[in-house]
Amino acid sequence: KQLDKEIKAIEARILSLVKEDQQHQLSLLTSIPGIGQKTALFLMVITDGFSKFENAGQLCSYAGITPTIRESGSSVRGRARISKVGNRKLRNLLFLCSFNACRHNKACRALYERIVNKGKSKKLALIAVANKLLKQCFAIARSGRPYDEAHVSVLPR
Repeated sequence: KQLDKEIKAIEARILSLVKEDQQHQLSLLTSIPGIGQKTALFLMVITDGFSKFENAGQLCSYAGITPTIRESGSSVRGRARISKVGNRKLRNLLFLCSFNACRHNKACRALYERIVNKGKSKKLALIAVANKLLKQCFAIARSGRPYDEAHVSVLPR
């Protein structure tokens, strides 16, 4: 119980610090369907306000949700899997957000349905949705404009 109280106090302190400094960026990130306040805060803290990365691909690699090909020469051909080299907490948060995004974010829902209809596993589709969510977050944070479903096709793939 004491640890839970301390965690809530730390989260409240982080929220107040971010609201002082970067309230606009926090509201931009939470405007994306599927991204909650905790995930937005964690993204802002871990990426230093999205200033650590030049493009969305670097951020996805940092999170560890990019596919890596496992092959060696002509004889060893393994299945492509996510790298898992990056931040585990960020990867877990994005994976959990992908469930909600499949329901409320039209672009993510379309991606999920397209992958599942191809016969791929649902978990693979959720990882792809998490990747798309992270790219949407990067694009929204860099552009400075709130999420708009009409302009989803403008976001990087």
